[in-house]
Amino acid sequence: MSILCQKQGILTTIQDLGRFGFRRFGINPTGVMDTAASRLINILLGNDENEAVLEIHFPAGEYLFEEDAVIAIGGADFSAELNGTVCRSWQIHHAVEGSVLRFKKRASGNRSYLAVKGGFAVDKWLSSSSTNLAAHCGGFQGRSIKKGDSIPLHLKSTANAERELSLASFVIPYYRSIPAVRIIAGAEFESLTAVSQENLLKRNFEISADSNRMGFRLKGKPLFRLSSGEIISSAVSFGTLQLLPNGQIIVLMADHQTSGGYPRIGHVITRDLPLLSQLGSGDKVGFQLVSIYEAESLLEEFENDLQMLKVGVRLANLQ
Repeated sequence: MSILCQKQGILTTIQDLGRFGFRRFGINPTGVMDTAASRLINILLGNDENEAVLEIHFPAGEYLFEEDAVIAIGGADFSAELNGTVCRSWQIHHAVEGSVLRFKKRASGNRSYLAVKGGFAVDKWLSSSSTNLAAHCGGFQGRSIKKGDSIPLHLKSTANAERELSLASFVIPYYRSIPAVRIIAGAEFESLTAVSQENLLKRNFEISADSNRMGFRLKGKPLFRLSSGEIISSAVSFGTLQLLPNGQIIVLMADHQTSGGYPRIGHVITRDLPLLSQLGSGDKVGFQLVSIYEAESLLEEFENDLQMLKVGVRLANLQ
């Protein structure tokens, strides 16, 4: 059982939630940019939430189902169509053998996700299915999906195998083009001048065209530190805000390096990373400072929602 790529997209890769435990060797986690979307659609399908998905950018590819499959789409709205019929996000669809999935236009967001019941049958590298494009490892032959690729699936699903469940609106991320993303203070936040701290928290920053899965370069009012001295290279993570020598900010994303020597002025909270991850060139973002306690509380609330969703899916499929 497999999905055939009939038309190549600009960047489509196999990703799961990431490759962890190897940073001490300089191996970055990679993984999906929008973890909320990936987890939600996998749970909806009854998959393990870490099951691999296709991360799709626009212009997107075109996919032929060579056998019956049960699918769900989440994240950005690329106006998906299954055999010419609208294929709505955040709900289960049945793709019978010979069905073709197309993405017609980008309505909102920048990364869409396709999950399949049972997941993709790709080899793991260091316990993860995520594609590391720099190392050419993991995912589908360590590279993006190209025309003619046949991506194998784990499980054959009959057209009536699953109920057509959909997600309640309150668990779906509220994507927008100018989000107020919450951050906690970084180790070097206090080294910013008072004016720069105020500019960081009260002004919007634009996503530069020179952005990718490794990091988003932001354009805005330059920020300055009280001292221009260098710092020792230290660990960084998905969502770290680094201050560049020119006063601009780069926010590290899923393919970030394991350490860096630029000042860490903040860290995007886990709960808001999906909002940031759906931004693209020309979009703007603002930052709001919160406490670690508030960041943990927001994450705990979302994790509780996911647990309730898992229970709801199991109960629905028992009926």
